[in-house]
Amino acid sequence: MIDLTQALLDEGYRCVKRLDGGIYAGVFPQLYTCGLFVGLTRGGWERRYCYENTADAEKALREWNGAGDPPGPWIKEKPGDRLGPGVIGHENFKADK
Repeated sequence: MIDLTQALLDEGYRCVKRLDGGIYAGVFPQLYTCGLFVGLTRGGWERRYCYENTADAEKALREWNGAGDPPGPWIKEKPGDRLGPGVIGHENFKADK
């Protein structure tokens, strides 16, 4: 039987890592952003953090232990739709009033 790390790599995830607490995370490029997926299993994921590029997402995963939110300029967390430091303070960001 293939272990979960290898199975996720075979599915195209990059930088697969087992975080503190035993949950798995990995980076997967998407159409317009790159996702740092958390809570990966063979059947899906719990949440993802969208980064503007793969380099930022991979760096964040390498530096992160799983506590709180990952570091770096993530844009949005799904499915919670929270905006992250990659958007807040950006010159084009306009907060809803």
